[in-house]
Amino acid sequence: MMERMLEPELMDDPEQALVYSKADFEEENQGFVDRFREYYPDLTQGHVVDLGCGPGDIVIRLACASPNLRITGVDASGPMIDLAEKAVAEKGLADRIQFRRERFQTCIVDPADAVISNSLLHHVPNPLQFWYAAKNLAMPGARVLVMDLLRPGSFDEAQAIVDRYASEEPATLRRDFLNSLLAAFTEDEVASQLAELNLSRLLIDVPDDRHWIVGGRL
Repeated sequence: MMERMLEPELMDDPEQALVYSKADFEEENQGFVDRFREYYPDLTQGHVVDLGCGPGDIVIRLACASPNLRITGVDASGPMIDLAEKAVAEKGLADRIQFRRERFQTCIVDPADAVISNSLLHHVPNPLQFWYAAKNLAMPGARVLVMDLLRPGSFDEAQAIVDRYASEEPATLRRDFLNSLLAAFTEDEVASQLAELNLSRLLIDVPDDRHWIVGGRL
């Protein structure tokens, strides 16, 4: 198995953030929201915290699908938060979606009825910090949905995935996708992380050749 190769923790280059925000993640992001609503149909109101919210596409989709939820997006990248705030304002959702421009490791928000995250963990040097923060920010019994990339077995496999799914994307996005795959975790590594923080009640699913998903209640 290929060893993990770290990438920068923050996407704080404005041009890089803009390219990411314009990429076509509709299938992944809408699929994430659909899965959240399928897993937790009873959560029709309350507070959701999105760790690593990026340019805000998922929180916007979730707010539109569940009009009684209040959502806080957390991201330490200034350019990402700027893009997210602009997108939320354009949708007229600023009354229900707030953003915090800070690192998740030190973030303090109102206790969450649900903690969600998409594609943050592979940016984090110490993954236990992420799971500890998710646990700390959530109320007892809170819902969890975390999705991230799955590290392939070799560099060639990673490059093949980039070619399969991002062949028409800009060079910057293709490079970032490859680096993210190399920095991602395997299913077994995620299971070990959960076990170390007594979160084994959360279940892991591998829905395709490039993602894992963790869901359940704390």
